[in-house]
Amino acid sequence: MDHTPQAWGRPRDDVYGPYDHSYLNHSGPKQATQAPVVTGTSVIALKFNGGVVMAADNLASYGSLARFTDTQRLRTYGKQSVLGFSGDVSDMQYLDRHLNNLEIEEGYNAVCDGEDDNDTNQDLNAANLHTYLGKLFYGRRNKFDPLWNQVLVAGFDNNDDVFLACVDLRGTTYSSPSLATGYGAALAQPIMRRVAETEEQARQLTQERAVEIIKECMKVLYYRDARSLDTYSLAIITKAGVTLQTDKKLEAQSWAFAERIRGYGTQTV
Repeated sequence: MDHTPQAWGRPRDDVYGPYDHSYLNHSGPKQATQAPVVTGTSVIALKFNGGVVMAADNLASYGSLARFTDTQRLRTYGKQSVLGFSGDVSDMQYLDRHLNNLEIEEGYNAVCDGEDDNDTNQDLNAANLHTYLGKLFYGRRNKFDPLWNQVLVAGFDNNDDVFLACVDLRGTTYSSPSLATGYGAALAQPIMRRVAETEEQARQLTQERAVEIIKECMKVLYYRDARSLDTYSLAIITKAGVTLQTDKKLEAQSWAFAERIRGYGTQTV
């Protein structure tokens, strides 16, 4: 049976004229994604003395619909690097596969060159990944086919110093003691800057205090960001390695405070 569109039932040519097959012409301009569809919201990260703590909720929204509640947007690479993705989930999956293949290729090259594959210095560190992503995002932007993501990169650089930087869909790169994407740039960043506005303040911050601040930021984002979730992933990056928890839950969540807000529910004014 012929299943091609040309053989489908259609009005008679002798009555309505010959059928227009121009829609089958695919020689037009290349089309690219103009807007993301399934997206993740904020990713936040904060430096402390000896490492970085990063968090992102596990929600992927289909427009305004809270569609997927188990999407992990923090990904580990090597032994001491974590990437946090906000924006389009399909582009995040593409980048995840691409970077995993890159890591495998670099590992093969190191072994073929006679280097010790157990040497951590041969791993792609956070600074390497950030530089590579900056070039990749900028190249895709120049092709008018950007990757619709903003990525936080945490880990260590070539000098084993704590590293935290960001790259967006235009290829813009920058670093700071604290970083946030999406709605978190407006809500979580001021909270983190109270304790780590400078690199010196970040070096004086303990791991326990940094985790406490990140949890507070996630609580604020859950209450204020309509595209967020109370289940989130938390990564702690130190020289000892990466500790990643993907099923953290905000404790003692209550909307009782809403009753004190004018306009909430049925109230007598």
